[in-house]
Amino acid sequence: MRALNWNGRELNLDPAYPTPEADDLSSLLRVRFAGICSTDLQILRGYMGFRGVLGHELVGDVVEGPGELVGKRVVSEINFACRRCEFCAQGLDRHCRERRVMGILGADGSFAEYVAVPAENLHPVPDGVSDEEAVFTEPLAAAFEILEQVQVGVGDDVIVIGDGKLGLLCAQVLRLTGARVSVVGKHAKKLALLRRLLIQTHLLPDWKPRQADVVVEATGSKEGLKMAMEAVRPRGTVVLKSTVAESHSLSLAPLVINEVTVVGSRCGPFPPALQALAEKSITVTPLIEKVYSLGEGIEAVAHASRPGTLKVLLRA
Repeated sequence: MRALNWNGRELNLDPAYPTPEADDLSSLLRVRFAGICSTDLQILRGYMGFRGVLGHELVGDVVEGPGELVGKRVVSEINFACRRCEFCAQGLDRHCRERRVMGILGADGSFAEYVAVPAENLHPVPDGVSDEEAVFTEPLAAAFEILEQVQVGVGDDVIVIGDGKLGLLCAQVLRLTGARVSVVGKHAKKLALLRRLLIQTHLLPDWKPRQADVVVEATGSKEGLKMAMEAVRPRGTVVLKSTVAESHSLSLAPLVINEVTVVGSRCGPFPPALQALAEKSITVTPLIEKVYSLGEGIEAVAHASRPGTLKVLLRA
């Protein structure tokens, strides 16, 4: 099969990469669409030391495997858990000690014609959700994870710092709670998408940090935490969404002095994300900037790496 393979030095389109196989516990998916996200780009800068096929946002068809989903259109959770360790026993599969993570840690990903995933990770896509919408399920679930971790309600003052794809999704999800949501970013084009949804926005050069109840850091940069710390009120909450390859140093004393709660937030629940896509309460297709074929994958990744780019998709 064709696949985009990262060897630690360069990304290559391999025309004869080994096709994975299904077994008693895993399903083989034929990929329809895959999304390029900031984590993929960070891996190319050294994050996680990953080698292999990148990609963890996908929608595809089950072509082989156990269960009743063969022939169905599905999306897949990205953490492959052992189901035996103490964390798995507590329902913390995403933190399994032996986990592999699709396209990120020890498991090939979705920038390929086929990918194998645990059958229990699959979720059928509702009929009313297009492929282009369904490919956003994984990052949208990551946005919904905030509501699993932090109590946000009507009237709360929430700031999202970062106007990347995840930041735009987080803002829409947080708005569903009735909170007062505003987004701070660098790109007028991206912020305009949110203003059409009646979400308040601020361009960074003009923004003066204020004391918000909850600040979501989704900048994808090492400067994001500092900005979030300046914007949160005493005893407020900072939610960290960025995964950055660069190391950075920062005094954490203000977090102690102001008794700020810091929440790391990663993957999230797929059912509410799929429900939101089916109900059209979240808008995702305006975030798509361009669709490339898998054969154009090198060009697609280069495009996704440009500052200010919205979502770039691969059609397998």
